Amino acid sequence: MKCSKLIFLSILFSAALLQGCWNDEPDPVQKSEEELALEALTGAGSLTWTVSGGGAVKRDGTAVTDLYNTFELTLSANSSSKTYTSKNSNELFANAGTWSFVGDNFDKITLSGTSPASAREISYTRNGDNLKLLFSIPLPGGRTNAVVGNYEFDLLKK
Repeated sequence: MKCSKLIFLSILFSAALLQGCWNDEPDPVQKSEEELALEALTGAGSLTWTVSGGGAVKRDGTAVTDLYNTFELTLSANSSSKTYTSKNSNELFANAGTWSFVGDNFDKITLSGTSPASAREISYTRNGDNLKLLFSIPLPGGRTNAVVGNYEFDLLKK
């Protein structure tokens, strides 16, 4: 009788142990800070951000949305490159180029090109379907005051 109880308890313990193993799911792969930042800006490879539909643009705290109301910025990334295109930026952004993170800071990017916004540190924050870009354009030699200022672009995912 003692032997049958011991066998029964052994079987019960083994079944509980096996069931615990059956429910194990593989541990999710931890993403790096850079991978999370890429996902925030480009989703699964490419995202378009726009002012249309409720976005806003300010320069030195003053609304200038009317100058950029059809602005679009598309950020793309894959294993070999990070590219962007822009539309209707009133020449503030280049039409196309590459982008990169600023050093190991995955909350700032720079854009290639020769436009006023190019080669500037652009801070960004994403909150759901909203992307905020912050950057400054100082008065460089040879340029007019027309684009000088501190910019805040509140963009919406298209």
